[in-house]
Amino acid sequence: MSKTFSEWYDFFMSPLERGRFKKIRVQLLENASGRVLELGSGTGVNFPFYRDVEVTAIEPSPFMVTRSLKRKEQSPVPIEVVQAGAEQLPFPDNSFDTVVATLVFCTIPNVEAALEEIKRVCKPDGKVLMFEHVKMTQPTLAKVQEVLTPYWEKVCDGCCLDRETHVLVEKKGFYIEETKDYYKSLFKTMILKNEKKG
Repeated sequence: MSKTFSEWYDFFMSPLERGRFKKIRVQLLENASGRVLELGSGTGVNFPFYRDVEVTAIEPSPFMVTRSLKRKEQSPVPIEVVQAGAEQLPFPDNSFDTVVATLVFCTIPNVEAALEEIKRVCKPDGKVLMFEHVKMTQPTLAKVQEVLTPYWEKVCDGCCLDRETHVLVEKKGFYIEETKDYYKSLFKTMILKNEKKG
Protein backbone atom coordinates (compact mmCIF):
# COMPACT_ATOMS: atom_id res chain seq x y z
CA MET A 1 0.00 0.00 0.00
CA SER A 2 1.38 3.38 -0.98
CA LYS A 3 2.27 6.08 1.53
CA THR A 4 -0.10 8.53 -0.18
CA PHE A 5 -3.07 6.17 0.06
CA SER A 6 -2.37 5.42 3.72
CA GLU A 7 -2.17 9.14 4.52
CA TRP A 8 -5.58 9.86 2.95
CA TYR A 9 -7.39 6.66 3.96
CA ASP A 10 -8.83 7.91 7.25
CA PHE A 11 -9.83 11.24 5.71
CA PHE A 12 -11.91 9.65 2.96
CA MET A 13 -13.38 6.96 5.20
CA SER A 14 -14.21 9.21 8.16
CA PRO A 15 -17.82 10.06 7.14
CA LEU A 16 -18.69 6.35 7.03
CA GLU A 17 -16.61 5.46 10.08
CA ARG A 18 -18.23 8.13 12.25
CA GLY A 19 -21.67 6.92 11.23
CA ARG A 20 -22.99 3.45 10.54
CA PHE A 21 -19.63 1.71 10.15
CA LYS A 22 -18.78 2.42 13.78
CA LYS A 23 -21.94 0.71 14.96
CA ILE A 24 -21.33 -2.26 12.65
CA ARG A 25 -17.77 -2.67 13.91
CA VAL A 26 -18.75 -2.41 17.59
CA GLN A 27 -21.52 -4.99 17.22
CA LEU A 28 -19.31 -7.41 15.30
CA LEU A 29 -16.35 -7.17 17.69
CA GLU A 30 -18.59 -7.91 20.68
CA ASN A 31 -18.29 -11.52 19.44
CA ALA A 32 -14.48 -11.56 19.77
CA SER A 33 -13.07 -13.61 22.63
CA GLY A 34 -9.77 -14.97 23.91
CA ARG A 35 -6.69 -14.46 21.81
CA VAL A 36 -7.57 -12.46 18.69
CA LEU A 37 -5.81 -12.13 15.34
CA GLU A 38 -6.82 -9.13 13.23
CA LEU A 39 -5.92 -9.27 9.55
CA GLY A 40 -5.10 -6.08 7.67
CA SER A 41 -5.52 -3.82 10.66
CA GLY A 42 -4.74 -0.71 8.58
CA THR A 43 -4.79 2.49 10.62
CA GLY A 44 -6.18 0.67 13.67
CA VAL A 45 -9.83 1.64 13.25
CA ASN A 46 -10.96 -1.42 15.23
CA PHE A 47 -8.51 -0.97 18.12
CA PRO A 48 -10.78 1.19 20.35
CA PHE A 49 -13.65 -1.30 20.08
CA TYR A 50 -12.04 -4.43 21.54
CA ARG A 51 -12.99 -5.49 25.06
CA ASP A 52 -11.54 -8.19 27.35
CA VAL A 53 -9.30 -9.78 24.70
CA GLU A 54 -5.64 -9.88 23.68
CA VAL A 55 -5.02 -8.79 20.09
CA THR A 56 -2.29 -9.49 17.57
CA ALA A 57 -2.83 -7.32 14.50
CA ILE A 58 -1.07 -7.87 11.18
CA GLU A 59 -0.74 -5.26 8.44
CA PRO A 60 1.50 -5.54 5.34
CA SER A 61 1.90 -1.79 4.78
CA PRO A 62 4.60 -0.14 6.91
CA PHE A 63 2.86 3.21 6.40
CA MET A 64 -0.41 1.87 7.79
CA VAL A 65 1.42 0.26 10.73
CA THR A 66 2.94 3.61 11.63
CA ARG A 67 -0.41 5.37 11.41
CA SER A 68 -2.04 2.76 13.66
CA LEU A 69 0.33 3.24 16.60
CA LYS A 70 -1.61 6.13 18.15
CA ARG A 71 -4.81 4.07 18.24
CA LYS A 72 -2.81 1.11 19.57
CA GLU A 73 -1.67 3.16 22.55
CA GLN A 74 -5.22 4.34 23.21
CA SER A 75 -6.78 0.87 23.04
CA PRO A 76 -8.35 -0.54 26.22
CA VAL A 77 -6.73 -3.95 25.52
CA PRO A 78 -3.14 -5.05 24.77
CA ILE A 79 -2.40 -5.00 21.04
CA GLU A 80 0.72 -6.18 19.23
CA VAL A 81 1.08 -4.93 15.66
CA VAL A 82 3.11 -7.13 13.28
CA GLN A 83 4.04 -6.21 9.71
CA ALA A 84 2.97 -9.27 7.72
CA GLY A 85 0.61 -10.39 4.97
CA ALA A 86 -2.42 -12.64 5.35
CA GLU A 87 -1.20 -15.23 2.84
CA GLN A 88 1.71 -16.33 5.03
CA LEU A 89 0.98 -15.80 8.72
CA PRO A 90 3.99 -15.99 11.06
CA PHE A 91 2.14 -17.95 13.76
CA PRO A 92 1.86 -21.62 14.79
CA ASP A 93 -1.20 -23.75 14.10
CA ASN A 94 -4.22 -23.29 16.38
CA SER A 95 -2.91 -20.05 17.90
CA PHE A 96 -6.07 -17.92 18.01
CA ASP A 97 -9.60 -18.15 19.39
CA THR A 98 -10.93 -15.43 17.07
CA VAL A 99 -9.82 -14.06 13.70
CA VAL A 100 -11.08 -10.62 12.61
CA ALA A 101 -11.10 -9.24 9.05
CA THR A 102 -12.82 -5.93 8.32
CA LEU A 103 -12.73 -4.34 4.86
CA VAL A 104 -9.56 -6.24 4.03
CA PHE A 105 -10.42 -9.19 1.77
CA CYS A 106 -11.10 -6.84 -1.15
CA THR A 107 -7.37 -6.09 -1.36
CA ILE A 108 -5.71 -9.41 -0.47
CA PRO A 109 -4.02 -10.64 -3.69
CA ASN A 110 -4.39 -14.38 -2.97
CA VAL A 111 -7.69 -14.88 -1.14
CA GLU A 112 -7.56 -18.67 -1.15
CA ALA A 113 -4.11 -18.70 0.48
CA ALA A 114 -5.30 -16.24 3.13
CA LEU A 115 -8.35 -18.35 3.95
CA GLU A 116 -6.16 -21.46 4.26
CA GLU A 117 -3.93 -19.58 6.67
CA ILE A 118 -6.93 -18.49 8.75
CA LYS A 119 -8.04 -22.11 9.05
CA ARG A 120 -4.54 -23.11 10.09
CA VAL A 121 -3.98 -20.52 12.85
CA CYS A 122 -7.55 -20.44 14.16
CA LYS A 123 -8.44 -23.07 16.75
CA PRO A 124 -10.79 -25.85 15.56
CA ASP A 125 -13.69 -24.38 17.56
CA GLY A 126 -12.67 -20.78 16.85
CA LYS A 127 -14.63 -17.93 15.26
CA VAL A 128 -13.93 -15.72 12.26
CA LEU A 129 -15.56 -12.28 12.24
CA MET A 130 -15.81 -10.48 8.90
CA PHE A 131 -17.09 -7.13 7.67
CA GLU A 132 -16.52 -6.86 3.93
CA HIS A 133 -17.90 -5.29 0.80
CA VAL A 134 -18.89 -7.94 -1.73
CA LYS A 135 -20.44 -8.40 -5.13
CA MET A 136 -24.06 -7.26 -4.89
CA THR A 137 -27.03 -9.56 -5.48
CA GLN A 138 -28.90 -7.17 -7.78
CA PRO A 139 -27.71 -8.09 -11.32
CA THR A 140 -27.48 -4.54 -12.70
CA LEU A 141 -25.56 -3.25 -9.68
CA ALA A 142 -23.29 -6.30 -9.79
CA LYS A 143 -22.51 -5.57 -13.44
CA VAL A 144 -21.64 -1.97 -12.55
CA GLN A 145 -19.20 -3.31 -9.95
CA GLU A 146 -17.58 -5.56 -12.55
CA VAL A 147 -17.14 -2.65 -14.98
CA LEU A 148 -15.77 -0.28 -12.33
CA THR A 149 -13.38 -2.69 -10.63
CA PRO A 150 -10.38 -2.33 -13.01
CA TYR A 151 -10.44 1.45 -12.55
CA TRP A 152 -11.25 1.31 -8.84
CA GLU A 153 -8.28 -1.01 -8.22
CA LYS A 154 -5.90 1.56 -9.67
CA VAL A 155 -7.30 4.45 -7.62
CA CYS A 156 -7.79 2.55 -4.35
CA ASP A 157 -4.57 0.58 -4.14
CA GLY A 158 -5.86 -2.77 -5.40
CA CYS A 159 -9.36 -2.76 -3.89
CA CYS A 160 -11.63 -5.16 -5.80
CA LEU A 161 -15.28 -4.06 -5.80
CA ASP A 162 -16.86 -7.31 -6.99
CA ARG A 163 -15.10 -9.99 -4.93
CA GLU A 164 -17.42 -12.74 -3.69
CA THR A 165 -15.77 -13.28 -0.32
CA HIS A 166 -18.97 -14.71 1.18
CA VAL A 167 -18.95 -17.46 -1.45
CA LEU A 168 -15.24 -18.20 -1.07
CA VAL A 169 -15.41 -18.75 2.70
CA GLU A 170 -18.01 -21.49 2.28
CA LYS A 171 -15.93 -23.17 -0.43
CA LYS A 172 -13.02 -23.25 2.01
CA GLY A 173 -15.07 -25.10 4.61
CA PHE A 174 -16.08 -22.31 6.98
CA TYR A 175 -19.60 -22.51 8.37
CA ILE A 176 -21.52 -19.22 8.20
CA GLU A 177 -23.24 -18.99 11.57
CA GLU A 178 -24.71 -15.51 11.08
CA THR A 179 -24.74 -12.93 8.31
CA LYS A 180 -26.20 -9.43 7.91
CA ASP A 181 -26.44 -7.26 4.80
CA TYR A 182 -26.03 -3.48 4.64
CA TYR A 183 -26.40 -0.88 1.89
CA LYS A 184 -28.42 -3.13 -0.46
CA SER A 185 -26.03 -6.08 0.08
CA LEU A 186 -22.90 -4.09 -0.85
CA PHE A 187 -21.56 -4.68 2.67
CA LYS A 188 -21.89 -7.85 4.67
CA THR A 189 -20.95 -9.00 8.17
CA MET A 190 -20.34 -12.69 8.80
CA ILE A 191 -19.71 -14.76 11.89
CA LEU A 192 -18.00 -17.96 10.79
CA LYS A 193 -17.10 -21.16 12.59
CA ASN A 194 -13.78 -22.74 11.74
CA GLU A 195 -15.07 -26.17 10.78
CA LYS A 196 -11.81 -28.09 10.71
CA LYS A 197 -11.80 -31.73 9.65
CA GLY A 198 -9.85 -34.43 11.45
